[in-house]
Amino acid sequence: MTLSPAVLVLEDGRSFVGESYGASGEVIGEAVFSTGMTGYQETLTDPSYHRQVVVMTAPHVGNTGVNDEDGESSRIWVAGYVVRDPARTVSSWRASRSLDDELADQGVVGISGIDTRALTRHLRERGAMRVGISSETEVAGLLDRVRSAPEMAGADLADEVSTADPYTVPAVGRKRFRVAAVDLGIKSMTPTRLASRGVEVVVVPARTTIGDLLDVEPDGVFFSNGPGDPAAADSAVSVLRSVLAEGVPCFGICFGHQVFGRAIGMSTYKLKYGHRGINQPVVDCSTGKVEVTAHNHGFAVGWPTPTPAEGAEMPPREGEEVPSKVALAARDRRVETPYGPAEVTHVCLNDGVVEGLRLLDRPAFSVQYHPEAAAGPHDASYLFDRFVALMADRGSR
Repeated sequence: MTLSPAVLVLEDGRSFVGESYGASGEVIGEAVFSTGMTGYQETLTDPSYHRQVVVMTAPHVGNTGVNDEDGESSRIWVAGYVVRDPARTVSSWRASRSLDDELADQGVVGISGIDTRALTRHLRERGAMRVGISSETEVAGLLDRVRSAPEMAGADLADEVSTADPYTVPAVGRKRFRVAAVDLGIKSMTPTRLASRGVEVVVVPARTTIGDLLDVEPDGVFFSNGPGDPAAADSAVSVLRSVLAEGVPCFGICFGHQVFGRAIGMSTYKLKYGHRGINQPVVDCSTGKVEVTAHNHGFAVGWPTPTPAEGAEMPPREGEEVPSKVALAARDRRVETPYGPAEVTHVCLNDGVVEGLRLLDRPAFSVQYHPEAAAGPHDASYLFDRFVALMADRGSR
């Protein structure tokens, strides 16, 4: 088979020449890299990757093909796909088709045969940036279009990936609680994990009002992962503040964590190149336990800036080294919010990013990572149990 040529062009002018992979044509998005060595089908179908071109750092991709069970939504959401060495044959009894065919069938433009290590190093040094892939154009024309494309900062994208109408995922076995899950780009495994704990999950659109949310009569409210800039998610922030005012147990992950941070008065900012993959180390500041976690985010919550007690260490900033003694001291880093005191509960050991928050006087917490972890480690699955415990505690009062 003869492979057609393709080109990848970054907004700073660097380019790579390879072969077309998936659909032919042209696509422009934000270039990001994912460090997962497996789980590419879950990555492709994660709505959080909307408008992003994903570079796989694992060199060999596609040998397990694609099946009809592992998708995290009904379609592929990545804008474009970059791999070094695509599998020539599918080798899995679960596969129903090849990854190349699936990308082509869904119109996802990709490129293969390029030095993804060099591309990843470039993104780590220069930061995530706009990128174009094309099998139909020359470098100069593509570069002009890349530089005129919108940036991810300021993008409000939850509506573009959210469900249009509410739907219900029934509890497995005896129903214990009902949760309203605000779909900012939810992955299908999230309500599945809750349902396995006896929770009926009513998934509602991103623009749901607080009135419609409370009409569900939820025992708890969940704010999901999703794409875009949390600084533009004013609607979700407003609803979350109302949930906190009502005292309903609340749990947010990933984009929902950033919305939670904004709702309690903290800032958000864009990371240089983000966290994406299934091998990110996070420390629980209350126990010192390190969890290996699944991430997919390009923005983060800013550190709180309380006045430290005499002799206390101030929080690290982005890019600073985070020794374990500093990370463990984060449990003392509390800040006053309109809903009472809040504290940092988890910290990324790679770069000191805030990975978890909780309110001390209200049943509400959030984490930056993915406890449903499909695919990925299950170190953080206990967080669903913590959410259930909050609902059980409120119900017993």
